[in-house]
Amino acid sequence: MAKVHLIKLSVGSDSVEQMQAWQEHRSQQRRDGRYYHLTRMWPKRAQELLDGGSIYWVIQGVVLARQRVAALEEMTGADGIRRCALFLDPEIVRTEAMTKRPFQGWRYLKPQDAPHDLAPGRMASDALPPALEAALSEIGVR
Repeated sequence: MAKVHLIKLSVGSDSVEQMQAWQEHRSQQRRDGRYYHLTRMWPKRAQELLDGGSIYWVIQGVVLARQRVAALEEMTGADGIRRCALFLDPEIVRTEAMTKRPFQGWRYLKPQDAPHDLAPGRMASDALPPALEAALSEIGVR
């Protein structure tokens, strides 16, 4: 079975650091110290996603990071609606910049279409504003 990834907008985030701080310190979506992203739809390709798949985060129109999907769990909200909790690995891996137009919800992302991880030495110290990352990506510099 081949793995598959998800791609999702990190709404309200201006940077990878801001997204990480929100997940670690401000989000109420935590259980047993683990962050989860809550979505209405259960992935039909759950087994492929759990076979090493990640969620790729789009920040200000640019894919800049990913997190491995560790588990999927059903949760029922106070409104009685069933949802899917995507429990994510706490490690946020920076990726090459890849521009992405806005979309709603999440989408599947084939491994061959996903941006590569940045080399370990090119992490936070090389972070650029997402708009600049997008511009560099579009002209093939990053």
